Parts: sequence; structure tokens; C-alpha cells
Amino acid sequence: MVNVDRRRFLQLAAGTGVGGAFAVSVGTLPAAAHERQPGGRQSGHTDPFRPKHQFRAMWIASVVNIDWPSATGLTIEQQQAEFVAWLDLAKKLNLNAVISQVRPTADAFWPSPYEPWSQYLTGTQGKDPGYDPLAFQITEAHKRNLEYHAWFNPYRVSMQTDPNQLVPTHPGRVHPDWIFPYGPKLYYNPGIPEVRRFVEDAMLDAVLRYDVDGAHFDDYFYPYPVAGQELPDADTFARYGDGFTDIGDWRRHNINLLAAEMQQRIHRRKPWVKFGVSPFGIWRNKADDPRGSDTGGTQSYDANYADTRRWVKEGWIDYINPQIYWQIGLAVADYAKLTPWWADVVDHTDVHLYIGQATYKETSGVFTDPAELSNHLTFNHDYPQVDGDVFFSAKDVRADAHGSTTLMVDTHYSRPAIIPPIRHLGGNPPRRPELYDADRGSDGVTLRWSSPRGGHSEATSYAIWRFDGRVRPSGRDLADATHLLATVRRTDGRMQSYLDETAESGQRYTYLISALDRRWNESPVSRATTI
Repeated sequence: MVNVDRRRFLQLAAGTGVGGAFAVSVGTLPAAAHERQPGGRQSGHTDPFRPKHQFRAMWIASVVNIDWPSATGLTIEQQQAEFVAWLDLAKKLNLNAVISQVRPTADAFWPSPYEPWSQYLTGTQGKDPGYDPLAFQITEAHKRNLEYHAWFNPYRVSMQTDPNQLVPTHPGRVHPDWIFPYGPKLYYNPGIPEVRRFVEDAMLDAVLRYDVDGAHFDDYFYPYPVAGQELPDADTFARYGDGFTDIGDWRRHNINLLAAEMQQRIHRRKPWVKFGVSPFGIWRNKADDPRGSDTGGTQSYDANYADTRRWVKEGWIDYINPQIYWQIGLAVADYAKLTPWWADVVDHTDVHLYIGQATYKETSGVFTDPAELSNHLTFNHDYPQVDGDVFFSAKDVRADAHGSTTLMVDTHYSRPAIIPPIRHLGGNPPRRPELYDADRGSDGVTLRWSSPRGGHSEATSYAIWRFDGRVRPSGRDLADATHLLATVRRTDGRMQSYLDETAESGQRYTYLISALDRRWNESPVSRATTI
């Protein structure tokens, strides 16, 4: 991900009383009248500013305390309150996911048997923070029905170059041949097979032991080039490069193996967990490869040895989240050229495309138009292969520089959205929920329903639909989010409830409920209830 030390590089590289209720049966409506078609295309006549399905997330960065925790050495209560505030912000903005960095520098935000506790928690690498931050984050995210993606940096070991500053038990100290200094940092050597297996094991520990919804890599594979320096892996190539005559092809092969193996290992144990990568926004320039984009910036294929286009075509990842961090019309890297290019890459695949958006450039002033981000999302409407957006980073989303976040949210996120199902992850729609009643009280309208068990996927969450007046909604009425009131997490027990605090006294409403499994497959809607 773009960290503080890379912002300049990226810019240079490319820039009431109690009332009664009565049920109105409308039959079984289709679960998803607005389905993703092969290649990501959607059908149905819907409001593009109120999509039913859309991935909406922000990155919560921990390296050098960018977002969370805001400083080292905070109390447990302070750390937890800060993270809950990020989740509440995400919910307020009608986001439906967070991508939280839990392994920024070969360390851990959970009690890992592989690597030490992160210094960004306490200020001291290896020091127990007194609780399990990863477990806490997941629990709190799921309470708010936010998907939780654990964000890992595969090969970065330290933000400085002295191995002696690592704790003595750090794998980089135990196996000094595994690491090398490059530029101002230390890295694991991606060319050593034992290293690749180790970093996979270290990251999979979190995926397999915790209830994450996604595993997420940022754009650091081989380190970005440093002027005047060569990567110190010639000896590694001589030892492990059999069959390769070009060291660049061999490096790409190493990263290809990391991507393919991670997805295979995740899905072997947890087939519902998504594996996604957020690469630098340019794969290759057309001048160097006719398959590339009409751009002139740094190429991740050559700079990081990340052949992300191939990963999509081979289906080695479940979603691709390119960091298209440039404005519309920028000659060297035009958003209006890169987004269509990536849309074409994912077309006729089942790999979802989420666009990485540079909210930090609103804060820094690189984006001079407060409508830049909003314009990006409007531009995306012409490319139905785009399944959503992710914003870097949380503190810049909150900063709302020049009202840019407010404008974007008011224009595009006025309603909630359901996360689009990734079809190859499987699952089945849950059974149709039974909406029993709606009761009006002084604090709003309380809905009560249940989900029958057996024969289908278990419901993980629910979509609450509300219409003004007494109506008989059709499938078309459920094709976008115009009437989507909220999504809520399932609680323990058969009976579920929801309080609609926005219901106005004296207004007649019709409610429906649909159930969603953890892969976001949707049931038929319940019978309608009017109050």
C-alpha cells in the first residue's frame, strides 16, 4: 500500500404510539434481479448511483502508525476505542468492508507462532499488547456487518536496514541468509523457496485461526527500484534459477508462485475466504508491451516483478484492487485510460475489480478538484466490470479535505450496498426468512423475523428493505438499493430483530427481509409486512 514514504515516489512515477401491523403476501420474489453476468456485467434497469451490489472499503494502515493505532504505547482501551471509531465511520459512510493492516513488517497484530508482536502496537517489537488486536477487530467489524480483510505485506521485514534492531528471535535474525537490505529497508528474499513457504505459513496462520473474510496483499513484492542500486539476489538466482535465463522472468516466477499458492492454500481450508491483491496501478505501458495501457509511468511488471494481469487471467486471485491513484486527464497515467484497461483485463473472468482510490491526494492537494473522487466513481458507471472501490487511507477519508469525502458519499453512497458475490467461491442462497411482525414504538419500528434452517447455506446477515406506503414490490423494485434500508449481522438464536429508528411517526411503510450467506448469496425475500 502507499505509505508515507512512498507518496512522493508515486507522484513522480505517475502522479408514536403503538400501532398494529398486517402481512401482505407478495409471493417469492427473485433473490437478485440485478446479477453479475460473466465478465462482471450486470443486467436490469437500475439507478447507477444506488447500486444494489458494490464493494466499498477503506484501508486502515498500521505501518508507522498511519491510521491505527495513531501512536505506539496507547492503552488497550485507547487502541480499541480508536479502532471502533474507524468502524463506526465506515458504517456512517455506507461502506461495507475494511481492509486492516495486521502484518506490516514481518510482524503480527495477533499472537503469531512465526513472527513477533508488531512494534507499532507498543513501541517495542515483541512486546505483548495485553490483548489480541486481530480478534478484537474482527469481532467489532462483524457486529457492524462489515467484511474484514486482513492486510499483509509479504516480504518487507523492517523500515530500517540494521538486522540487529530486530528482536533476537525474529526469523530475520535466526536466518540472516533470508534477508537483504535494499534502499532504506530490510526485506525477505523472495527467491528462496524456504522463505516463500515461511511467509505463506506466517500469513495463513491468521487466515486459518481467525474468522477473516479476506486475505489482502498490497503492492510490495520485490521492492520498488532505488536509483543506483541493484537487488542483491544474483547468488540466489545462481542457486535457484534453474530453467531461467533472465533474472527478471525468474523473479516474476517467484511472485507468481506466491500468489497461486496462497490462493490454493486458503481455499483448500477455507473456500469462502477471498484472496485479493492491490498492485501498483500500471501493469505495463503500451510502449513496452502492446497488451499494456496507454500510460507512461512505472510498471509493476518490471518494478515489483508482479505479473498481475496474468494472475487475473489464470484465476490465481479472487479480486484485483489496482491503485489507480491519478486524476482524470493526467497524461502519464490517466484514470480515464487505466480504469477501462483494467475493466478489459477482468472481462470474461470471475475475478472482481475494485479500484484503489487516492483519498490522500485530496488531503495533500495533488487533487485540486474536490469532485475528483466523485468523478472517478461516476466514470466507473460506464464500466460494469468495476465492482467497487477502496480508499487510501482511513485518516484521509475522515479528513474530508475540501469536502471531497462528503461530496462522494452524498453522490454515490446515499444508500447501503450488498457486497457482490464472487461466483467461483460457491455457496447457496439461504432459505427465505419469515418476517413475523412490525411494531411501532416511540423509538421507531421494530421488525422480528427468523430464518429456517436446513437444506441451504446458513444466513450470516440480512438485508432490510423498506417502501413508503402499502405496496406490492416486484423484482425490479429490488434491483437497486433505492429501498435498501440496512444490512445487519445475524445474532445468536433463531429470532432476529431490527429497530428502524428512521421511521417517521404516522407514515405507512412496507418492509421485507432477505437473507445473505457469508459469500453474499441472497435468498428470496420474505413476505411483505405493512405498518
